[in-house]
Amino acid sequence: MGNAVVQDNLAALEAEAIHIFREVAGEFDRPVILFSGGKDSTLLVHLAYKAFWPAPIPFPLLHVDTGHNFDEVIEFRDNLVERLGARLVVAKVQDWIDDGRLTERPDGTRNPLQTVPLLDSITEGKFDAVFGGGRRDEERARAKERIFSLRNAFGQWDPRRQRPELWSLYNGRHRPGEHVRVFPLSNWTELDVWRYIERENIELPSIYFAHRREVYQRDGMWLTSGPWGGPRENEPVTEMTVRYRTVGDGSCTGAVRSDASTVDEVIAEVTASRLTERGATRADDRLSEAAMEDRKREGYF
Repeated sequence: MGNAVVQDNLAALEAEAIHIFREVAGEFDRPVILFSGGKDSTLLVHLAYKAFWPAPIPFPLLHVDTGHNFDEVIEFRDNLVERLGARLVVAKVQDWIDDGRLTERPDGTRNPLQTVPLLDSITEGKFDAVFGGGRRDEERARAKERIFSLRNAFGQWDPRRQRPELWSLYNGRHRPGEHVRVFPLSNWTELDVWRYIERENIELPSIYFAHRREVYQRDGMWLTSGPWGGPRENEPVTEMTVRYRTVGDGSCTGAVRSDASTVDEVIAEVTASRLTERGATRADDRLSEAAMEDRKREGYF
C-alpha cells in the first residue's frame, strides 16, 4: 500500500474517531474513557485530546485495576494522566475481593473479575457513555459490535436491541439506568493503530518493544512471574528477548519472541503476522470457544 493511501486511510479513521468523541460530548451528560495504559486506550486518550484541544479532555478516565499489572504500564498510566492534567478514577478488583463482593478464581486470573467493578463504577459515577478501545479485527465477538452499543440497566449486551448505524448517524437514546458503550476505534486494525502511533509520535509503555525478560511457557504462551504467580514445577524459566502485543492481567497475557525495538520494526512485524494480538497472546480469551461473547453479554466490554 502506497504511503499516500496509508495517510489518507489514517486521516479518515482519525476524522471518524474525532467525530464520534464530539458526538458523544453533545449527546451525553457523563461520559468516561476506559484507560488501562495499553496502546489502544492510549490512542483513545490521544484522539480525545485532539478532538477538544485547546480545551482539556472533558471526560474522566476509568481504570479497572486487576492488581496484576506490569509495573511499566502503571508508571506510564500515571505519568500520562499527570501530563494531561486528566482525572483518573481507579476501581481496584482487590477492593471487591476484600469486602466479599468478588471471590478469587482458582486459576488466579483476574481479567474475568473486572466486570463487577466496571459495572459498579459506571453506576456509582452515573456514567451514561463509556468509551472503550475495542476493535472489530481483534476477535469474533467484537466484530459484530456497533460503534454505539446499548447496554441495559445491568450493563448487559442484547443483540436484538442494537441499532443500525447508517451514514455515520449514531443513536444514543437510552432509558434511565442504561448506558451506551462507545468504540471509536471499531474500524481500525492493529496495523492502523501502529501506523498512527508512528505518524503522531505517540509514547507507549516500554513493554510494547523488544526487551530481555525471564519467561516460562504454558499452553503455547510465554508468561512471566509476578504478583499473580509463577511457573509450575515442570515449567522451566528462560531469559529471552520478547515484547508484548497487548497489555492485560499479567497472569494471562503472553509475550511474543521479537527483536522489534522501534515502531518501524513493530509495523514490519505486525504486517507479516497472521494472528490478531488477542488470539496470539491472551489466555483469558481461550477459556472457552465463546469466552469473549459470554463476557460481552455480562457487561465486560
